[in-house]
Amino acid sequence: MDNLIEIRWHGRGGQGAKTASLLLADAAFNTGKYIQGFPEYGPERMGAPITAYNRISSNPITIHSNIYEPDYVVVVDDTLLESVDVTAGLKETGAIIINTTKSEDYLKTALKGYKGDIYTIDARKISEEALGKYFPNTPMLAAIVKVGGIMSDEALLEDMKGSFQHKFAKKPEVIDGNMKALELALKEVKKI
Repeated sequence: MDNLIEIRWHGRGGQGAKTASLLLADAAFNTGKYIQGFPEYGPERMGAPITAYNRISSNPITIHSNIYEPDYVVVVDDTLLESVDVTAGLKETGAIIINTTKSEDYLKTALKGYKGDIYTIDARKISEEALGKYFPNTPMLAAIVKVGGIMSDEALLEDMKGSFQHKFAKKPEVIDGNMKALELALKEVKKI
């Protein structure tokens, strides 16, 4: 399928990986793309590993399965590097984006020789600065958009402002913080 982007998210219950994948799907849809966004989890509880997926394309998507060979992997919690094979099936022409402050040497060892691009972002620092609390999903959403070239920074910010106004209609005080987290993340995601 032409220009199909497949993304796999790894996080823990309660960190917002599922929500971020669904927000990404909505934003891509609003830019005229065909999308899929879905989680995979069982009866896990808060803190248990979860996986979520996105497919984004300019053409109708006819595949209806999990994603086994993603173009991009987003790791919301770097402790998963020790227990989950986050690079399984990851294309070397794609990239992995990790919320971490760990060293480049540690990451290369933990990723078991993955030869594709590796990007890092300190989503904890960004979310605590912008929101006053640890919500890694908003910075990770901006990071995958930036790295994957899914849409322009401006299109993401415009769409998310509307999305946040709807989602947080009863808590408008968190809209500016979430917007700031997106803006900071777009600038701070870096390739190692």
